[in-house]
Amino acid sequence: MSKTAAAPKLSTLVAQAAGGRVVRTAFVDAETLDRRQLQDDEVRHHIAGGFPDAQRVVLTLYPVHIPDVDTGITVFRVTPQVAGWDTQDFSVALRSLTLDGKSLPEDLLGEVREERGGFLVVATGKAVKALSEATVLGGREVEVEEVGAAAGRGSKLREVVVPSMRADVVGAKGFGVSRAYFQQGVEAGKVRLNGQPARASSDIKEGDSLSAEGLGRIDFKRVLNETRRGNYKVELEVHK
Repeated sequence: MSKTAAAPKLSTLVAQAAGGRVVRTAFVDAETLDRRQLQDDEVRHHIAGGFPDAQRVVLTLYPVHIPDVDTGITVFRVTPQVAGWDTQDFSVALRSLTLDGKSLPEDLLGEVREERGGFLVVATGKAVKALSEATVLGGREVEVEEVGAAAGRGSKLREVVVPSMRADVVGAKGFGVSRAYFQQGVEAGKVRLNGQPARASSDIKEGDSLSAEGLGRIDFKRVLNETRRGNYKVELEVHK
C-alpha cells in the first residue's frame, strides 16, 4: 500500500459540512478526535470503526438538512483457503491489496480481528471495492464475504435511570453490569471516554462516547428528565 496523505484539520471539515458538504476522513486514531469541535448545531456526524471498541475510526460529517448518510465503512470476513496465518501475517498480506493495479493508501484499512478460522477487516473508500474483488492475498487464495457496517451484535437505544453522570455509574447501567465490575475495568485502563483513558469519576455529557474493552461502546444521546428523587433518566445508544 502507498503512504497515508495528511488529513485536513477537524475544524476545516466541520466548516465544510456546515457549508453543505458531506465530508469523510480515512481511518484516524480515535484519540486524536477532539469531540468538542463536533458539537455544532449545523452539523451531524458518524464515528465508525466496525467494532464497538475500535480505536481506528472513520469520521463522517454532514449538514443537518440531510436526514442521514452511511458510515462509509464496510466490514469483511476474509477466510484463507489454507490455514497457517496469524493476525500479523494477515495484516502484512493486506498491504499487497491493489485496485486496477495500483497500491492503496494505508489509511483506507481499519482494524483487523481474528474470528472463526478467518479474519474480520474494516475498509473504507477504494479499499472496499478492492477487498470485495480480492481472491488472492499475499499469494494465498482467500474467500471474502461482506459482513456489513459493524461486526458486533448491533446497537440498541436504552433509557435508564442513573443517580449521577459519572462514567462508572452510566457505564455499569448502560452495559448491565455491576458498578464494582465496571470500576475494575476503569482501573485496568480498559475504559475510554471520547478516546481517552477514563476515570471512574469522569462526568459524561450529551455527545460523549464511552467504550469498554469486551463490553462495547455507549454513545450518550441525551438527558430525558430529572426524577422526583433527584435521579436522571437518560437515553443511551449501546453498541455490543
